[in-house]
Amino acid sequence: MPDGVIVEGERWFPSPASFAEDMPDAWGDWGVDSEVGTLRAVLMRRPGPEIENIGAPGAFRFAGQMDPVKAQEQHDALVEIYREHGVRVYYVENMRPDRPNGVYVRDLVFMTPQGAILARPGISARRGEERYAAEALARLGVPIIHTVCGEGTFEGACATWVDRETVIIGTSSRCNAAGAAQVEATLRAIGVKTIIPFQIPFGSIHIDGILNIADRRKAMIFPWQTPYDVARALLDKGFTLLENPHIEEIKIGHGLNFVALEPGKVVMPAGNPLSRRVLEDGGIEVIEADISELMKGRGAIHCMTAFLKRDPIGTL
Repeated sequence: MPDGVIVEGERWFPSPASFAEDMPDAWGDWGVDSEVGTLRAVLMRRPGPEIENIGAPGAFRFAGQMDPVKAQEQHDALVEIYREHGVRVYYVENMRPDRPNGVYVRDLVFMTPQGAILARPGISARRGEERYAAEALARLGVPIIHTVCGEGTFEGACATWVDRETVIIGTSSRCNAAGAAQVEATLRAIGVKTIIPFQIPFGSIHIDGILNIADRRKAMIFPWQTPYDVARALLDKGFTLLENPHIEEIKIGHGLNFVALEPGKVVMPAGNPLSRRVLEDGGIEVIEADISELMKGRGAIHCMTAFLKRDPIGTL
């Protein structure tokens, strides 16, 4: 064809590649399909000016005022544990000065194999935090595949991966039916086949205060608040349920609020010897981290850690 000749009509054709196939080149190495695959990258918020002089702590569900220096030191020590285990730690660099709960980044992001679902917090005292999580995700190149919108509410700790095709979604004061439906639709669009509904009891807000997964087929549960249908679904997948009945450690010490560094190895809040024993008796290796100052916001290690990359485990 002679130079300068313009061909009329479209001559471009769509690529048959899926989003998942394009993702490594177009976006990078991100993705999560479990709570226990070897942890490679996380998103966190180092406590900043927003935790200073917050006024009435109860307005933000805090048990008391955090000491900013101590909170930062404890956060840095937790980050060092992650880095010692080969985890890349990224930060939400900005936060509204009136949003002290922004340190609990898990509530703002639920990661999938193809990108992040951005949350919409259930309470007004947290709304707006998600904007800064979105800013961080965009900076890193993590795709946001859905932002909870409309009448929906959803927080990242209201969902838990069981395996690549199975997710638990909990409804509570932090996740309503509309939000759960949006999350379910997004997950089904990327290959999730089974959604296990979890009605979180009044007085609890997130799944990770009642149930957490520590190994490929081992989960710790608070037996008095774990719905039978959820327990049955896990048992049917071959899970061993490590029952933790120590209510004070669960509700005050956040003994269930741990993060798996790899299958069968977790980092958990220090000061929960009975909960630690349940894990170790179940064959789980435990590392402790002192986060006593950070727990004044009624959150712990799992709450502070949004997973961005885990080695895939596939379908159990």
